[in-house]
Amino acid sequence: MPHTAAPPRYVLHPQLADDTHPVATLALSEMRLMDDANYPWLILVPRLPDARELIDLSREQRSLLTEEIDIAARAIRDAFRPFKLNIAALGNQVPQLHVHVIGRDQGDPAWPAPVWGRVAARPYSPDLLVERITRLQAVLPG
Repeated sequence: MPHTAAPPRYVLHPQLADDTHPVATLALSEMRLMDDANYPWLILVPRLPDARELIDLSREQRSLLTEEIDIAARAIRDAFRPFKLNIAALGNQVPQLHVHVIGRDQGDPAWPAPVWGRVAARPYSPDLLVERITRLQAVLPG
């Protein structure tokens, strides 16, 4: 009998595992909270092996990811009422496909510039982490 290789499996990139906390499991993606209390900042990571770019997704997967971006954006809006939402898929430092959904306020430490490289991340205290995740989960559908 010929040996067939197992299909590749999804594994969360170690940097994303180190920098984020789980919030919810959506149909396609893991929803994770960035460990930076300066901003309400969610990361969506599609559970697809070897996905680096949006174009690596099928049409159906891209549609589903768009719906999940909508869910994440509404959760941040409803839980924290930011002035502006920033949504981006960069991947220059972490090649695994992931989408940032960040609530921004005019008084936040990086305003009006992008959040990357402006100020040091402020890791959550255990109590604030639980409060923020609970607040987000309370506004998620279902």
